[in-house]
Amino acid sequence: ASFATGPRQNNSIFYEIRTYDIKPSKMKDFVEMVNKHLHLRTAHSELVGFWSAELGAMNKVVHVWKYDNFAHRTAVRHALANDKEWQGKFISAALPLIEKQHNEVAYLVPWCQLGKPPKEGGVYEWVTFQMKPGGPALWGEAFQAAINAHINTGYTKLIGVFHTEYGLLNTVHVIWWNETPDHRAAGRHSAHEDARVVAAVRDSVRFLDSQQNMLLIPLQCSPLK
Repeated sequence: ASFATGPRQNNSIFYEIRTYDIKPSKMKDFVEMVNKHLHLRTAHSELVGFWSAELGAMNKVVHVWKYDNFAHRTAVRHALANDKEWQGKFISAALPLIEKQHNEVAYLVPWCQLGKPPKEGGVYEWVTFQMKPGGPALWGEAFQAAINAHINTGYTKLIGVFHTEYGLLNTVHVIWWNETPDHRAAGRHSAHEDARVVAAVRDSVRFLDSQQNMLLIPLQCSPLK
């Protein structure tokens, strides 16, 4: 039943995923500005994580914000527009450094709770799956089995599985944590030789159109480090 009801859990909490492409010559300036002034933004609502792309993309940052409901987001956006310190110290200086902005609204899938890494200092893998139309009622069970097969290998830590509500639909973002890129590479190699993983992935990819991934490094200001 949890798959047939769609992507959201039994509450109104959702997550806004923001992806910014930064001008190549300004990436260092942008990251420094975020680390210095983001406390002005987090005074208004909860930040889940803020990362810069290391592999799979360049000059790109991803940040995820948590909201209680859509009215909460509206109130936060109104407050930010009227926060002179935030507008003056960050927005006016940061906007010229940004080439492109993209946002999505997503829910955690019903069978996933937002996790945390066992320790600080690792790396995050952000995997985006474009699934066939139909939602979790069509592909949810097979997708969950594929995720669980990877979890059961023990080489990686699941942070969250998000399904889009606004943006490109039937998109699923999965965030994994690993100690190092080499630890991830070794774990992936072992997983691809595990018959249980291979079988679960083979079943899930029947519903897959495309996928891509990024290796992300958390910023100093990120709650998820």
